[in-house]
Amino acid sequence: MTLRFVDHLRDLTQEVDVILCDIWGVIHDGVVAFPEACGALQTFRKNGGTVVMLTNSPRPADGVQRQLRRLNVSDETYDAIVSSGDLTRSYVAAHPDQSVYQIGPDHHGPTLRGLNVRDAPLEQADYIVCIGPVNDEVDTPEDYRDLLVQARKRNLTMICANPDIIVERGDRMVYCAGAIAELYRELGGEVIFYGKPHRPAYDRAIALAASKRGQTTAAQRMLAIGDSVRTDLAGAKNIGVDCLFVTRGIHSADFASIQEIDDFTVTRLFGETGAPKALSRGLKW
Repeated sequence: MTLRFVDHLRDLTQEVDVILCDIWGVIHDGVVAFPEACGALQTFRKNGGTVVMLTNSPRPADGVQRQLRRLNVSDETYDAIVSSGDLTRSYVAAHPDQSVYQIGPDHHGPTLRGLNVRDAPLEQADYIVCIGPVNDEVDTPEDYRDLLVQARKRNLTMICANPDIIVERGDRMVYCAGAIAELYRELGGEVIFYGKPHRPAYDRAIALAASKRGQTTAAQRMLAIGDSVRTDLAGAKNIGVDCLFVTRGIHSADFASIQEIDDFTVTRLFGETGAPKALSRGLKW
């Protein structure tokens, strides 16, 4: 097969009406925004396209928007935002009679703020909401093993508000809620993931795009953009949408010296997930 690097987003969007775009790693690195990437999406929108930002952030969409604004990402870059945080909030709101044990940096943080949450210690909780490590600068999943063993003994279900394993923050990588959730699964615990690559996140994004456009868009006229094999690429494959894979993100070291992609390299880099439609070292129009 031929897998190519593309220099310009416009080379892939002649017959695309909707872009489902990752944020962290594509639009910014958690510290600074990527102006060319933002400009590319703004130009796509000016040409009649619709952009839905699809993020595994545990923040609600309005919190993600505030973060983007702080990084000088204009509201003109996108039409709507779908976040794992919103999907997690929907689950919690639908179970008001159950108590929650939270794993995360802020016990009353933005993920569950404003909800009628019944907090409880692990010994009494009905389920767990995992937002992320308490201190992602230093914590690893192993720091939570003893707690997860206790939760497994009680057969507690974990709601994972961010399926990402790691994310880049400037020039380093930090663990996310997905890393803790995967360890819990290894211990035999039940986990419900809200976010990519799971279908509910895409269903909401596609519905928002249809609302903005006034009609449903066929999968072949959509393009997913992301930097994670496990979430962005796998999620796009799951819903039958082509994916532009950005190599500057969490897999940057794997692609640093690659100029040509042969079958062996495709298998090594993407495994059973399969290859994306194209590669880009960084998004620009």
